[in-house]
Amino acid sequence: MRASRFVAVLAVAVSIAVSAAATAQTASPVPEPAQAAPPAPQPTAASAWEAPEPWRTDRFFVETSVYTRHFHSDSSHDNDQRLILGEWNIDEKWLVGATEFDNSFDQPCQYVYGGYRFRPFESVQPLYLKLTAGLLHGYTGRYQNKIPFNSSGVAPAILPALGYCLNRFCSELVVFGLYGTLVTAGLTIP
Repeated sequence: MRASRFVAVLAVAVSIAVSAAATAQTASPVPEPAQAAPPAPQPTAASAWEAPEPWRTDRFFVETSVYTRHFHSDSSHDNDQRLILGEWNIDEKWLVGATEFDNSFDQPCQYVYGGYRFRPFESVQPLYLKLTAGLLHGYTGRYQNKIPFNSSGVAPAILPALGYCLNRFCSELVVFGLYGTLVTAGLTIP
């Protein structure tokens, strides 16, 4: 009963919309009053996001790790992450990405994320801050509890980074929680 009422209301709405559109097409156009010429556009101040630099227009970014330092020394820590990252810039600020790396305990891991990049300083355009949030997979076995909320093998993660670009080459300093930092080097691709 309820579905038949919905279909009936929908049919009435469609018929009203169709008849209104047909009436609008057959009606004679009303001449518009004469208008003055539009005012000339005023020049606007250049925004940090309007610069024609490569990192503004490139859609893809690939990078790898070059240095890792843990805040607390542990003989089981591995400082060679063998990170490979691919990132897609949706626009100048929003991005999505995925990375494959070996964690601090030499286990293969994956991180899939979305993020936001912003440039807080107008005078230093190649400098940016980035914040990513996503899902981290790969901490297993006796290292499963080394990251919070990892009871199912997949844990949420939030990673801040400070980056700098020189033409198409970029480097980032990534902070992974209270555990350490990672320095990366990468290349933007048009």
